[in-house]
Amino acid sequence: MASVWSQAESNGRVYYYNTATKATQWTKPEELMTPSERALANQPWKQHSSPEGRPYWYHSETKQTTWEIPEVYKNALAQSSVPAKPQMPAPQFVAGGTSSFSSHPRDDYGERIGQDRQIGYGQMDVNGSRGATFDTQNDPNYSTFEEGEAAFINLLRRQKVQPDWTWEQTMRATIKDPQYRALKDPKDRKSAFEKYAVEVRAQEKDRAKERLAKLRADFGTMLRRHPEIKHYTRWKTARPIIEGETIFRSTNDDTERKQLFEEYIIELKKAHVEKEATDRKSAMDELVYILKGLDLEPYTRWAEADNMIRSDRKFQEDSKFQTLSKSDILTAFENHIKSLERTFNDERQREKNSKVRRERQSRDRFLDLLTELKTAGKIKAGTKWMNVHPEIKDDQRFTAMLGQPGSTPLDLFWDMIEEEERALRLVRNDVYDVLEDKRYEITPKTEIKEFLSIMSTDRRTAHLPPDILELIFARLHEKVVRRSEDDKHASERHQRRAIDALRSKIKHLSSPPVTASTTWESIRPSISHLEEFKVLESDDLRKQAFEKVLRRLKEKEDTSGSGKRDHRRPNGHHDPRPTGRRDRTPPELDIYEAERRKAMADRERQYSYKAGSTGLSPPPPSSHRSSERERDRHERLSSRGERDRDRRHHGR
Repeated sequence: MASVWSQAESNGRVYYYNTATKATQWTKPEELMTPSERALANQPWKQHSSPEGRPYWYHSETKQTTWEIPEVYKNALAQSSVPAKPQMPAPQFVAGGTSSFSSHPRDDYGERIGQDRQIGYGQMDVNGSRGATFDTQNDPNYSTFEEGEAAFINLLRRQKVQPDWTWEQTMRATIKDPQYRALKDPKDRKSAFEKYAVEVRAQEKDRAKERLAKLRADFGTMLRRHPEIKHYTRWKTARPIIEGETIFRSTNDDTERKQLFEEYIIELKKAHVEKEATDRKSAMDELVYILKGLDLEPYTRWAEADNMIRSDRKFQEDSKFQTLSKSDILTAFENHIKSLERTFNDERQREKNSKVRRERQSRDRFLDLLTELKTAGKIKAGTKWMNVHPEIKDDQRFTAMLGQPGSTPLDLFWDMIEEEERALRLVRNDVYDVLEDKRYEITPKTEIKEFLSIMSTDRRTAHLPPDILELIFARLHEKVVRRSEDDKHASERHQRRAIDALRSKIKHLSSPPVTASTTWESIRPSISHLEEFKVLESDDLRKQAFEKVLRRLKEKEDTSGSGKRDHRRPNGHHDPRPTGRRDRTPPELDIYEAERRKAMADRERQYSYKAGSTGLSPPPPSSHRSSERERDRHERLSSRGERDRDRRHHGR
């Protein structure tokens, strides 16, 4: 029965495929094994070869190796030996060394082609004649090509064909065996040989790897038994120490020994580095605990901290801290200081947020207090801080705002007043419109009752509360009174300037000149034609200008007469010292200079006021919008001035 296993190759390595179950495996199935292979596969000893070609045996269970063939392996090999082949009848030769089959055609390898095949050829003798020939009636026949190929490969194994042999060497060693003809085609035999060589090389490579791995493990175990070998030990130092060991003599290649030693040293160095890293990490962790116990501040300097760390008892007694460099200690210190700074900054930020939250809550509570006063009617447009302060000075919501940064209680109060003023301006515009439509002008003598009666007759203002109307009337009346007073002052200034102008004309008359004895009746005809004379409406004002001139002339005469007195000492000598102001002739002073300067300042203020004033009576319809804007601007300026005065009063 044909086997279900077939042999295949992948990357030069032979594997086996089950055509029934589709399974693959690297190990050779028992069905394809020869009797000797089956006997050797059932025992734990396996034969391998060293890189030098020397065979050794390895126990797969105990991991033991030996250069001598084990007894068990020898018995298994003897039991699996193939029985001796029957002797073939001697071939008949003709004289001259020519066989009776010489007339048959032969293939490329000297084999006959026909029903009777020659089994093999003998060695060529020294005369060049061919040796004996064999009967070909017992050639093996296999039902499949795979069976024939497996039989041929088994032949190569029995003959211990080496993978580095040439095909001619292999053919001379195996051509006499009947299994040589398990494959009929010479090309198939050569392909099977190449496949066998690849498989043997792979097996030898695997065996070399296994041997080297076993040797590496044993060599490492041997080196570990010598604690005097450190990670810094060199091969020339270690070789005399270990050359007496059995494992050392298990290989004759000194390069291989040195390589295994260097691999072991690399492992020691790696373990040493890992141990140092572990010790350093442990020391750094312990140093962090030491730093936490030193009670450092975020602003502690490194020099001070370094002295504190090195004077710590635990740092001095524990030897693992000796592995830390100064840079390591500095790094741990910097990380600890950064942690302290983060904690400090977080705490400050929390305190700041808490303070801001308390301040915001205090402002909200104070705004609630102002809202309560507004609801009670104690805060409205035009309300002064001095009127509200007595109401809230003892309230906790007000005292909590004192000294708090940001908006002050006075700022919040004026913010609310400005809101009321904005609301009042909308109502005030309706009042202005009603006054304009009714052609009614408020005078200083206008009464509140008259104003309220006018507002009640119009639907735009009839619904307004009386207190709002009273406030608007008070502001309008105040503006009217202020404007009336300003007009009066302006008229007085104009009158004074006219008197001064007439006085100057009288003073500078040349015909007749004015003297201290001149009378008003004598001078009047000489000045009645002057424009300055006509500007003044009454003779009393004109006469007042003339009297100012006479008074000045008399003062000058008195001053000049008193300057002629003789100031002498009782002994008749003249006193050279100055005799005071009367001894010097002073320059002529203008007694009206101060009045002129005051008049100029008044004119400038009057001009500024008129430029920014909107008037108290309703403006003409053509300039209603511009006048309204001017009124709003003037009221804002007035409110700002009142606010500044209240702040100064609050500060006092």
